[in-house]
Amino acid sequence: MWCSRPGGRRSLRECRVESDEPSLVRPYTLTGGRTDSAVHLPVEATVEVLEPVGLPRWQDHDVRARIIRLCADGPSVAEISARLSLPLGVARVLVGDLVTQGYLRVHGTLSDTATVDERRELIGRTLRGLRAL
Repeated sequence: MWCSRPGGRRSLRECRVESDEPSLVRPYTLTGGRTDSAVHLPVEATVEVLEPVGLPRWQDHDVRARIIRLCADGPSVAEISARLSLPLGVARVLVGDLVTQGYLRVHGTLSDTATVDERRELIGRTLRGLRAL
């Protein structure tokens, strides 16, 4: 099959390569097909950047670099997912990878022994964060 382009006919493959349209990457390719993180990551857990010796030289559009930039503000896992338009499961796996590699730290959330006031505060913070989105 052929397509018409300035300068003559070209194969469909050549036309697709030259296209200005962004390529779509399936979410599972970002995680290598993994669906679970090695780190326990509740969706409400906040994440911060550690001061590593040196960050990898990922390209600016690399999703890992984008996650690290976002984490300068201490977002939750759910916020990372929403701001980067990533499925929550993909965000959890990628954040978990960055935690195990020493780039990020996850702050614990409520435990089974949390008080009613602590639980209400968490619900309030979550609602404020959702409204901010």
